[in-house]
Amino acid sequence: MSAMMQNKTPPEAGSDTNSVSVGAKTPSELQPQLASQQETTQTPTPAIPTVHSPPPDGGLLAWLHVLGGCMLFFNSWGLLNTFGVYQTYYESGVMFERSSSAISWIGGIQAYLVFMVGLFAGPIYDRGYFKSLIVFGSFAIAFGHMMLSVCHEYWQVLLSQGIVVGIGAGCLFVPCASIMPAYFSSKLGLAMGIASSGSSFGGVIYPIVLSRLLDRVGFPWAVRVIGFIAFGTLAIPMTIMRMRFKVPKARALLDSTALTDWPYVIFVLATMVGFTGLNVGIFYMGFYPFNRGIIDGQLSFYFVAIFNAASTVGRIIPNAISDKVGPFNIMAPCSLITGVLLFCMVAMRYEADAIALTVLIGFFSGVFIAMPPVCFSALTKDRSKLGTRVGMGFGIVIAISMLLGGPVAGAILGREEPLHWIGAWVYAGTFATASGFMYAVIRVMRSGYGLKVKG
Repeated sequence: MSAMMQNKTPPEAGSDTNSVSVGAKTPSELQPQLASQQETTQTPTPAIPTVHSPPPDGGLLAWLHVLGGCMLFFNSWGLLNTFGVYQTYYESGVMFERSSSAISWIGGIQAYLVFMVGLFAGPIYDRGYFKSLIVFGSFAIAFGHMMLSVCHEYWQVLLSQGIVVGIGAGCLFVPCASIMPAYFSSKLGLAMGIASSGSSFGGVIYPIVLSRLLDRVGFPWAVRVIGFIAFGTLAIPMTIMRMRFKVPKARALLDSTALTDWPYVIFVLATMVGFTGLNVGIFYMGFYPFNRGIIDGQLSFYFVAIFNAASTVGRIIPNAISDKVGPFNIMAPCSLITGVLLFCMVAMRYEADAIALTVLIGFFSGVFIAMPPVCFSALTKDRSKLGTRVGMGFGIVIAISMLLGGPVAGAILGREEPLHWIGAWVYAGTFATASGFMYAVIRVMRSGYGLKVKG
């Protein structure tokens, strides 16, 4: 009986499991087929391979991922760059009465969570859940805006816009920064520059949409429209983006060797210092000239769009140049110039001054968003630790700057007129300038003092 059972022919695909086909193959002919079927059953092929080839560094699929990455930045940092418009609207007291510092905590917590969530999103990404992160983040951003549209009190806005949208944006930022090196190598700076320009496009489009709709349909429906736009544009990366490979072992949350890697440590601290100064500009770029009576309320909404439009160019051109001259030869001078321009905000007197300074600060500060992923790559020799070091840098240290920039500047301003604007801009300029000197130190540590050396 056992011999008869062993000689039975395996059922054909799509046939009844209890049937025996006529004209079956002999047992000797079936042995290779049975072995192959057993091997396939026991060791299924993974959906995402762990062994990968070098990045294609171009081609349709790679550039489609740049488009998808652009949409991820559009709806993560693009929304964060829009907060200056919300700051100006909340300062009017239409929804609630709070100090500038308290209002800035909404945007500060939102930006902080983008980095902090990234610390935990990295290992999730490594385990192959790239698509899950994007889907969850997209729904969180849309849901947060729908809840914001029905808010009437400060704590409600803090919960929906600060926490829910911040968590959703954090789920989008890390996958975008992590997946680009899988598709680009020598053109990584250009690819990241184009992808990160999506945050500037978001910072242009969203403020204009919000300002144009506030008077026509009111704040609730204006915010709902932004939520619909965000979810619609996020359908692009949900559809076209995918992982090329999955790392054999998920990254650790911490890399102890990074603490003794001084170029890495100085870079993380420099970026934290630079973001602290830059966030003052992002939060108050539109409210400052309006409060000083230099521009009217309607134009103040467009200043955020002007700032981000200039930043679009400032994220593509410097990144493309960095592929030739090195990332720190770009970071150091652009950061120094940003700091000097933030000092110049004190001398603003006319509308032309306001527009010129907004454009220049937007352009030169673009490196703070676009260049860090490239710099992390340049500072990490062991590529298997890149994700961990990016997560450590952004999630633990750089994230702190989001709580030090706008909220501290708001505390410097005070609650009574006239606001202490000189102190706020000196605070911003000092931090941005200091970051430029720190980037210069890293450049010397890596490449020496030669002016024509790539570094």
